[in-house]
Amino acid sequence: MAKKSHLFEFHKEHGKLTEFSGFDMPLWYRGIIEEHTAVRSAAGLFDVSHMGRFSIKGGDSTAFLNHVLPSDAEKVKPAKAFYSTILNSNGGIVDDTVTNKLEESDYLMVVNAGNREKDWDWLQSHTQNFSVSLNDLSNEIALIAFQGPLSAALLQKISDIDLSKIKKFGVAYCDVLGKKCLLSRTGYTGEDGFEIAVLDCPIDDPANALSIWNKLLELGKSSGVLPCGLGARDSLRLEAGMCLYGNDIDDTTTPVEADLAYVIRMDKQEKYEGRGVIESQLKTGTKRRRVAFSMLNGGIPRHGYELKFSGSKIGTVTSGTFSPTVKNGIGMGYVSPELSEKGETISVQVRANEFAASIVSTPFYDTSLYGYKRTEKKETSS
Repeated sequence: MAKKSHLFEFHKEHGKLTEFSGFDMPLWYRGIIEEHTAVRSAAGLFDVSHMGRFSIKGGDSTAFLNHVLPSDAEKVKPAKAFYSTILNSNGGIVDDTVTNKLEESDYLMVVNAGNREKDWDWLQSHTQNFSVSLNDLSNEIALIAFQGPLSAALLQKISDIDLSKIKKFGVAYCDVLGKKCLLSRTGYTGEDGFEIAVLDCPIDDPANALSIWNKLLELGKSSGVLPCGLGARDSLRLEAGMCLYGNDIDDTTTPVEADLAYVIRMDKQEKYEGRGVIESQLKTGTKRRRVAFSMLNGGIPRHGYELKFSGSKIGTVTSGTFSPTVKNGIGMGYVSPELSEKGETISVQVRANEFAASIVSTPFYDTSLYGYKRTEKKETSS
């Protein structure tokens, strides 16, 4: 039987449900393109309570994180979040995570829904030499993502702190509609926005989360704010060039291959899982690299389609769709380094036909018109 998220009752009444990572979740409410467009133009609400939330505390919590992550948790200041990857001994990605550093020895790690049990077991198996306490708070904390250019202004109306002081990847405790929450200015859409962790909100009594969810929809109704499902979440993250675990990255893929080497801090002293492999790849290179591509003359790439060069297969599409924002087929996949340069032309096998595609930078959209950088520019100029 599929699991239920904190906001399942709303989804059951208003959404088109689908099974995802063992949960009954909304695929869409009014339609994927309409919801996608709402996030780019106004704001959208996502229930992300299916994701895992792990508390990591104790005197060795920072050292522990530096053992399981290639990033340097010690360099992260309190009240900041950071993106990283849990690695195995081969440098493969066990999961990609966002970790909130609440205080010097107090962290909240958010992991992918499909990896909750795997990640929990992995982290537990690496605690032996550390004074650290792990707690799975997934069922005790609801998690709502509010994303889009209007999200900050609307959320401000029911928050008791000045949200403009929370910069990108900033974290702060806050009362939202009188409910104790932890806000992080993070997201999975490329837009400005917040992930709202509703504290002390057990899954069998989600009233606090539902009240915030419904109030934000009410406040944003006249501005075009919509509840959004997994369909829009996927197309939005792909437009932003963000990886989906299980498609674009997995435990056979390293951060170097996945073009995520920015999470690796080579100057930290701690040895972490897979460090030898990672250091070798950074020095000598890899046989493949994740790239983004945009279709040149039609064709919509889909997961699993072949990537070709001069008629020969060179890889497969790991993520692909029609972009509602740029009105074109877009995708990601892995190719050899010599074919990964921006402007290189490859092709995608779409059923019986090959369609040309160009290797491009991400995000796919114009950042002066869409995404958090557009919002930041407006704030700076105002």
